[in-house]
Amino acid sequence: MKFPSHKNFFAVSNLVEEKHLHTICQSAKCPNIGECWSQKTATFLILGDRCTRGCSFCAVSKGEPLPLSPDEPQKVADAVAWMGLRYAVITSVTRDDLLDGGASVFADTVRSLKKKVPGVKVEVLIPDFRGNQDALKTVIEAGPDITNHNLEVPESLYPRINRPQENYHRSLDVLENAHQLGATTKSGLMIGLGECKEDIFQSFVDLRTVGCDLLTIGQYLQPAKTNAPVDKYYTPREFLQFKHIALDLGFKAVESGPLVRSSYLAQRLYQSIQAEAH
Repeated sequence: MKFPSHKNFFAVSNLVEEKHLHTICQSAKCPNIGECWSQKTATFLILGDRCTRGCSFCAVSKGEPLPLSPDEPQKVADAVAWMGLRYAVITSVTRDDLLDGGASVFADTVRSLKKKVPGVKVEVLIPDFRGNQDALKTVIEAGPDITNHNLEVPESLYPRINRPQENYHRSLDVLENAHQLGATTKSGLMIGLGECKEDIFQSFVDLRTVGCDLLTIGQYLQPAKTNAPVDKYYTPREFLQFKHIALDLGFKAVESGPLVRSSYLAQRLYQSIQAEAH
């Protein structure tokens, strides 16, 4: 990846700092930050920047979370308006300390965005809310255009990333419940942590079984020495094969490649299903 040098990159960086906002681009050490910020796009991280869980693949800070910022939804909306975004992606840390997992803040952020920027499309990348269906319903009723929840890795690898194996099925339940509530659903997989191809294919099947519409597949990259190591680097050709297999299983659209991340090219993925619908 090229070192960022475009003026837009520094403009977005200054905006994020001035408004005391967080982005998953920074917190997760995303390799695409230079490209995305230079195009004046970013994925906003709400509910603070400290996660209450300890997944071994993730670079996001972990520990005691800070109090919520009551004006965060409006500040995110202001930032999206300033950037001129027509498609905004909102994600969060996991906040198991909150009764609703932060669902009400997601909902407030979606509503603030829709009010501030008429016509904007909003994608939410949500945590599992510990399986709280009322929390999920709160988010869906706010009207996001895409509801994304990442499976992250195949079921067999959950212990390796420091997640209870039952959380795999809880994540599938989140996607199924969102689908039943009328949401267009999306999920993502990181590969290269030690899975076999059969594990990947089974995850595709599991996601389609619960009605998942959209899929992203990307190469896991170790963000720091303290995170889980990379077991395998897949080739671009293999990623293309995975894409074709997933599409054959019935996903409406798939982004698959070494640098693909949950929100990378999110607008393109959304537009592809809109074009198909018409």
